[in-house]
Amino acid sequence: MSDSVYHIGTQDLPLTGRVNQIPKKAVEEYYTSGHRTCQGCESALIMRLMAKAAGPRSIILGSTGCMYVANTTYYSTPWVVPWMHTQLGSAGSAATGTAAALRALMRKGKMKEEPINVIAFCGDGGGADMGVSSISAALMHTQYNILIICYDNESYANTDIQISGASPWGANTTFTPPGKKIRIMHKNWKKNIAAMYAVGHTKCNYVATADASYPADMIDKVRKGLKEPGPSFIHTLDPCPKGWDYDPFYSHKLGELAVESGLFPLWEMTNNELTYTGISARQVYGNRKRKSIREYLETQGRFHHFIEEDYEYFQSEVNKMWDNWSMPGVIPFKLGEDPSKKK
Repeated sequence: MSDSVYHIGTQDLPLTGRVNQIPKKAVEEYYTSGHRTCQGCESALIMRLMAKAAGPRSIILGSTGCMYVANTTYYSTPWVVPWMHTQLGSAGSAATGTAAALRALMRKGKMKEEPINVIAFCGDGGGADMGVSSISAALMHTQYNILIICYDNESYANTDIQISGASPWGANTTFTPPGKKIRIMHKNWKKNIAAMYAVGHTKCNYVATADASYPADMIDKVRKGLKEPGPSFIHTLDPCPKGWDYDPFYSHKLGELAVESGLFPLWEMTNNELTYTGISARQVYGNRKRKSIREYLETQGRFHHFIEEDYEYFQSEVNKMWDNWSMPGVIPFKLGEDPSKKK
């Protein structure tokens, strides 16, 4: 069977570049009213921007998580485009299966041959923990045009804020509550999700990080991921008022601080070439200074048990990401010395 039957081209979606170029018409909203997300939920904004970027010729696959529970009520949904619920760890397999089904229907003449976006989304539970094998397998199938988005609120927020592989060091979750005897229960650093998929899947043409506090950057990355042939992956950071314990008014500001402090760099890897974007680009290529991590941490109740040494340790780890890593916030290795010269 010829691959040309499926590779009929991806949608050539224009890049926005600036916020004022984002489509504003109500008819161009494909994730609209009817959801039940928490006030200040950045994940809902991710869904809206994702759907707006992709457009009407799209199929959305949603793994179990906050965005499944909030987006499905009996006979009600905010999705204007076709949508299907999938199991928690199956974002990758659902996307691959849907793309394969479209390919078969087009090959048999049961559907018109046209580019249709296949987008699967999952939380950090499905993107950094349970769904890793499924996503990894999907990123190996280069013949299928799919986009997988991991919306990361740094916990299993749908089931009462349990710790996940994406939870930051020292965070107070229902599984890691601070106590008088042991103040820091969670001692792991956040899993490097996007870099893990980018480095491990060299034929995956597009991997990126995004943040809804920078909507133009995110929309452009969704469109780039859909335009590149084969599978793509985007990791977004989604401040969560409930899980992070802050006033919902500050969701946008926390998204900005995560990037400005250097904790969550914005980057994209296209055909194995790494480029930083937005503020992160000015921090890497220019002379823009990073903000202290303290303001970001102090705004959130999940870090209110921190004492001075905890703030200092957290800042030192962020500094290591920028000063000691081969690629700041992406690749934590540097080439060592020739062992023969050490003798």
